[in-house]
Amino acid sequence: MSEVVVITGATSGVGRAIVRRFAKDKASIALIARDREGLDAARKEVEAAGGRAMVLPIDVSDHAAMEAAAKSVEEAFGPIDIWINDAMATVFSWFWEIEPEEFQRSTDVTYHGYVWGTRAALQHMMPRDRGTIVQVGSAMAYRGIPLQSPYCGAKAAIKNFQESLRTELRAKGSKVHLTMVQLPGVNTPQFEHARAKMPKVPMPVPPVYQPEVAADAVHYAAHHKRREIYVGLPTVYTIVGNKIAPGLVERYLAKTGIKSQQTDQDLGQDVRPGNLESAPSTDQGAHGPFDDMAHEHSIQLMLTKHRAKIGALAGAAGVAAAVRRGASRDGHRAGRFTKVKDMLPVGGR
Repeated sequence: MSEVVVITGATSGVGRAIVRRFAKDKASIALIARDREGLDAARKEVEAAGGRAMVLPIDVSDHAAMEAAAKSVEEAFGPIDIWINDAMATVFSWFWEIEPEEFQRSTDVTYHGYVWGTRAALQHMMPRDRGTIVQVGSAMAYRGIPLQSPYCGAKAAIKNFQESLRTELRAKGSKVHLTMVQLPGVNTPQFEHARAKMPKVPMPVPPVYQPEVAADAVHYAAHHKRREIYVGLPTVYTIVGNKIAPGLVERYLAKTGIKSQQTDQDLGQDVRPGNLESAPSTDQGAHGPFDDMAHEHSIQLMLTKHRAKIGALAGAAGVAAAVRRGASRDGHRAGRFTKVKDMLPVGGR
């Protein structure tokens, strides 16, 4: 029987790439998003790959709708095995230029959408004591950057919400697994359809990765008992660097972070409304406009996925090196301790 998977933000960017990755497994996938054209296109891709798809055009900030969606999925496909929270909405702007209702809307989708999705999933997973919930996060859960305060705040909140919930599940002895995937800059359509109040069109902070890299990490996290997975070296050095020297990182971002998030193309208007309030009217797909600068592979992710084998190889190499060093030292000592050596018994116990 195929896995039953729920994916929020399923029509665009990383979410769409995740749909395609699970479709390869011929999974039964529930697609949650607001964009009906994108939902229909994603459904066709799942079915073309041999899977089953269910379209749920709802807003993730509506907790009652999310609970109803989870119930509908179980009635149609059976028990939910994996729930993936990915939906997001943001505003690219100086914080003081963001209106309260804009900040609240971004938070309702990007943070509360994860909370309501997780709650809806747990209502079904906890009674049968199994299932996995994947939170699609960001390096910005650890280190906020300029011009993205709503998004950074939401990702940090998701991380701490996850830690609190994981502790509660552990206290109950629950076998429901929670994991979080922290992403670097990804080439997605959000930079074309998010609300923006900057002079130039926004872009992800380089180095940038293709959404398929993120989708591969999410798929891996959904099937392996990892608390957290970092994708891409930029994520690693952002998180580690901020722990070691947060002040230095802050000064560096203040100097470079504004320009590095803007292309050379004029925005052409004071405010680009984007999809903050209303869904896109066309299928956005997975990729943004930055294919020429996006990496298709992550060496760091590969190392993460195969860390047991790599650790074993490194351990074997270390033992071999130690043996060689010991043999070399023994060779130097041989002339000095010939008589003692001859007195030792041959073989072992």
